[in-house]
Amino acid sequence: MTNFTPSEFWKNFQLGTELSISGNFIYNGLYFFDTMQHFCYEDEIFEVIYNLSVGIERLQKVTLILLEHNDNVDQTSFESKLITHNHSELNNRIIKYRKINFGKQHLEFLSLITRFYKTNRYEKFNLDSIHKFIEERNEFITYIEKSLNIDISIDFMGCTSNSNTIKKFIGNIVGKFCKEYFEIIKEECHRLNIYITEFPNNSKGLRIFWGEKYTFFEDRQIKKEIIKYLVQSKLPDGFTNFINEEPPLELEYYQVNHYINYLIDFHKTSGIKGEIEELYSEIKNTSKRIRHLDFIGDSDIDFEYNEDE
Repeated sequence: MTNFTPSEFWKNFQLGTELSISGNFIYNGLYFFDTMQHFCYEDEIFEVIYNLSVGIERLQKVTLILLEHNDNVDQTSFESKLITHNHSELNNRIIKYRKINFGKQHLEFLSLITRFYKTNRYEKFNLDSIHKFIEERNEFITYIEKSLNIDISIDFMGCTSNSNTIKKFIGNIVGKFCKEYFEIIKEECHRLNIYITEFPNNSKGLRIFWGEKYTFFEDRQIKKEIIKYLVQSKLPDGFTNFINEEPPLELEYYQVNHYINYLIDFHKTSGIKGEIEELYSEIKNTSKRIRHLDFIGDSDIDFEYNEDE
């Protein structure tokens, strides 16, 4: 730290960590939204809005620090003004320095997550919450309905699916915040000669801010291509010989697509775990089988080495 002033160290390192954390929260929120099958469960929507709220707020604060802070400000007063969860207010401070072309839907989304983060996220700990049941779910649904001019049913007998159109819409809304704020951050980093926009390979922040990926359609496609390859191709002999050392379980409770869906969205598919556990109860040496399975999917293992290697 000897080569940096406290301000330089703060901006070079601490804000870089904050930017990465922001990317993690935004990625998680979008991923949780991608896994939602419908809009019936309040806890799933809570998980989405909570992560997006935290991620966007942190992104706004990194942007604001780079725009507003200098060595002449009163540090205590400056930091106290950052203690807010009002996304709309933070955005209003940012646009005093940079013009951002946010539309009505973007500003409404900021208002939505502001209300959620300031009030709704803790309401269930209060007795009065019985009068405000599932409020954040309904606000989120109303926002999507109004924006896309659609009706969303939360009746379990005919609930509206979380379609690719809805996922793309939310991805575009969140992506707009990421693009605009990150562009300002890049400009300010260049001006201040600091380096907080670099992320480790394969990190969530890299995907969000540099990759500008706000949906998971491509990831699902890749998974399905890999499944097709594994089923249709002649696999290397070393791998095939190793796989054949243990027989497959006789899975038969569900149709094939149900098992494939588990590979794509394992935490959303119920029943298969119970079937596996039942079949394991019939295996004499489960430890041997588990050791065998440990090698499958380990990228450090190459089955094509010869026996000595």
